[in-house]
Amino acid sequence: MALTVEDLVRDFKLEVSSGHDGLNSEITNPQLTRPGIELAGLFDFFEHDRVQIFGSKEVTFFGWLTEEDKEIRVEMLFEKRPPAFIFSKHVDIPEVFNRMGDKYNIPVLKSYLRTSSLFSKLYQHLYGRLAPRKSIHGTLVDINGIGVLIKGKSGVGKSEVALELVKRGHQLVADDRVDVYQKEVGTLVGEAPRLLREHLEIRGIGIVNVVKLFGASAFKEYMDVMLIVDLVQWDDSVDYDRLGLDSETTRIFDTDVVSVKVPITAARSVPSLIEVAAMNTRLKALGTNMAKDFTDAISEEIKNKNTKKKS
Repeated sequence: MALTVEDLVRDFKLEVSSGHDGLNSEITNPQLTRPGIELAGLFDFFEHDRVQIFGSKEVTFFGWLTEEDKEIRVEMLFEKRPPAFIFSKHVDIPEVFNRMGDKYNIPVLKSYLRTSSLFSKLYQHLYGRLAPRKSIHGTLVDINGIGVLIKGKSGVGKSEVALELVKRGHQLVADDRVDVYQKEVGTLVGEAPRLLREHLEIRGIGIVNVVKLFGASAFKEYMDVMLIVDLVQWDDSVDYDRLGLDSETTRIFDTDVVSVKVPITAARSVPSLIEVAAMNTRLKALGTNMAKDFTDAISEEIKNKNTKKKS
């Protein structure tokens, strides 16, 4: 889905100072630029396809230029046709920028964030919106800081499990469809499509809004995917892992995510099992492997008994 300057205005509550006719322009590069050397006249390395950020440093330097240089440099900036210019909280937009914004139909915007905060938040937002994505059939829940992606065949009960987890105080991120992108190698972020946010589909009941049912704390906009739980119907012919020593992973983009297969029956409390799986994942991340500790303890006990027999 294309990202336009108008989307940015809405998401960051920006004030449009000029260039209103260019709000439908697309943003294709998540990188940002603060044009300092360009104001000094060097355009050899100007990244024209990036959103341009102006803070107090850039505007102060701009004020030192002669009126003639101001006109020349600003027009050169606009001639390269970047998607937009954004001025941060404590700076005034020079008149020449507003004039050129209307002339070239390039939006000149005003933010109420400080420059450093604007730059970092805007970069994260753009990277998240423009990064390659995969849509995965499943439900994503934040369980005590562990993002758990619940997968399984249609009708296995993923949404019902998520509903119970939300009732226990955990947070829903996405149901039915999870949009996943790689923030960096080793970090996957999942979120719900805009139209599906806050909603769960419960068979026999219909669509429910978890925020209206349980309050704002029941929903989270995005979450790192740290564990994949695959729900499968119990099969007596399958030899399921009983110790947890074997660690399986699922590769999404360039990132391997820990995966577990949880067989379900009417007698098993699936929400409790998923909670334990999430807590176990957290312990492993902190360096504690309960399965290994258990097998090590058994090995030590056997070793001690054999030593006693020999003596």
